[in-house]
Amino acid sequence: MDFEIKLPLFEGPFDLLLFFIERDELDIYDIPISRITKDFLEYLRELEKLNIDLASEFILVASTLMKIKAKMLLPRPEIDEAGQEIDPRDELIKHLLEYKKYKSVLQEFAGLEEKMLLIEKRGNVLSEIKHLSKVNDVEAELQDLDLYKLLKVFARLNLRFEAAQNRPVHHVVVYPYTIESQKDFIIGRLKNGVRLAFTQLIEENKDRIVVIFNFMAILELLQLRSIKIQVGLGFNNFWIEENEEYYLNPEHS
Repeated sequence: MDFEIKLPLFEGPFDLLLFFIERDELDIYDIPISRITKDFLEYLRELEKLNIDLASEFILVASTLMKIKAKMLLPRPEIDEAGQEIDPRDELIKHLLEYKKYKSVLQEFAGLEEKMLLIEKRGNVLSEIKHLSKVNDVEAELQDLDLYKLLKVFARLNLRFEAAQNRPVHHVVVYPYTIESQKDFIIGRLKNGVRLAFTQLIEENKDRIVVIFNFMAILELLQLRSIKIQVGLGFNNFWIEENEEYYLNPEHS
């Protein structure tokens, strides 16, 4: 028999997102994606500390949030056929609204079910009691026990054990990098008018996670206008350098 463990309040990733939105009284049509992503990832890390296996749907939503955040940091937004800017959050908002609608309906059905159970007539109580007594009669069961039944139980236990051993395990790894620390690292490399190629950063540390954090840091620095980039013609590369106008501005001094 399989047991399903449900954490309080959160039966899935969208239930968790709705909790954050309602808790902080956020506008579901204008979600602060950085804030909601940070809260979501912190919750997953807490589950890891408790040695609770994370469902693949939680990991999928976490990666979706990171993808939306990356798109919102890009300096060139996506444009639809009508020339309107595409909000990367649209698909997430659509799913959240659908989940919220179905959740409210399910709550109504649960209330109706509970009400009907209270008024449902029972069957023959005496017959049910006799049936339960037969089922739980251990001595009667032992009298009918034979080698074939034992082998069947053993085979079922083996199948359950193999299924448990082959069950996928998901882990959230906490990396010793943050976007803020990589921003400071990149700014430090660009001091005194140094121009730095993105491929050079990759060569210095080819770890895929480091490359991702460096790229995210560059996107945020571009959004802040503290750096500028030059794209090379015919090369899959770009160069970054300090934006002198940003540092000459009294507001940033």
